[in-house]
Amino acid sequence: MLEISENLTIIREKIDAACLRVSRDSTSVQLIAVSKTFPVIDIQEAVDAGQSIFGESRLQEAAPKIEALASELQWHFIGRVQSNKVRKILPLFDFIHAVDSFKLANYIDGVAMDLGLRPKIFLQVNQSGEESKGGFSLTELREEIHGISIFKHLDVVGLMTIPPAVDHPEDARHWFAEMRILRNDIQKDFGIEIPYLSMGMSGDFEVAIEEGATHVRVGSAIFGRRAYKISGELG
Repeated sequence: MLEISENLTIIREKIDAACLRVSRDSTSVQLIAVSKTFPVIDIQEAVDAGQSIFGESRLQEAAPKIEALASELQWHFIGRVQSNKVRKILPLFDFIHAVDSFKLANYIDGVAMDLGLRPKIFLQVNQSGEESKGGFSLTELREEIHGISIFKHLDVVGLMTIPPAVDHPEDARHWFAEMRILRNDIQKDFGIEIPYLSMGMSGDFEVAIEEGATHVRVGSAIFGRRAYKISGELG
């Protein structure tokens, strides 16, 4: 579909423009094409248009796609992580975005040791305390971050957030700014390097970039409307 290629061009132009507005290098932002619910043929169209980073949220759906596509692609698991799926998720995905508790991080560390892997994880932060979303509260994150950072078989590379739903992208700006400030404060207070911020989706990624996002999760703006919706997802 030519439409996917055209959509990617538009998204990349918007990323470049957002970076320019705040004097950022556009190479500091990675576009995750959220391909959940879309078939291999659509993902291949995006690959042919130069996209190499993709996000999936369900193991059963993602595994055959990953097997069918080029091995040099980078895959991000962006769904809620169930402990009983961790052993199968880790060999397939380069990054895990929704690690939402110390217990889960500890379990991932143990499985990674067993498998001889070193996954890169994002810690999910529930800034607004919404019961429908997982993640660390701001207080919990500060209490747990040091313990998680010293696990020997995983790397905490970033924080991830999904702000409360808003009518206009600008209304999400303060949530994104809060995440940037939180990340910076944790780095300073704990001496921990956390280079990435995964925040911003199809409707608000430009504002997220202006506030420091390094990874934006864009699905429908690339592939079109989904035939069905998966609740609690991150792109």
